[in-house]
Amino acid sequence: MKVAILSGSVYGTAEEVARHAEKLLKAAGLDASYLPRVSLDDLIAFDPEALLTVTATTGMGELPDNLLPLYSELRDRLPNWRGRSGAILALGDSSYDVFCGGGELMRELYAELGLREVVEMQRLDASETVTPELDAEPWLNAVIAALKA
Repeated sequence: MKVAILSGSVYGTAEEVARHAEKLLKAAGLDASYLPRVSLDDLIAFDPEALLTVTATTGMGELPDNLLPLYSELRDRLPNWRGRSGAILALGDSSYDVFCGGGELMRELYAELGLREVVEMQRLDASETVTPELDAEPWLNAVIAALKA
């Protein structure tokens, strides 16, 4: 299965987790590619069977600047990806008013695109984890199992 991995990062944590996810998915035999700062046209040309998004939250519950252009393009053009698989890993800090708002925005977009969430969105709390890439592994393993099923 061809999987596109996207990330929205402020301080680089989501990028690290996305790179780690790519390694795990590849090791499990999936055709996974981490595509940082990809355009919608390039993503459509890549033609993924599944999308995995790892995103932080910034400001008042918004997506990080590096993911906003793709998010906006996706919302404007809404490619028909009905029935394709999707999964979202949201990074946030529960001490803020809007916890994992970036992930919630992506989740709404996935629904608009017709993507089927294969495993419920995972929320990782920065106030509780110092190793998000390791803390994400059980969830990533569940995503791998769902994609291979």
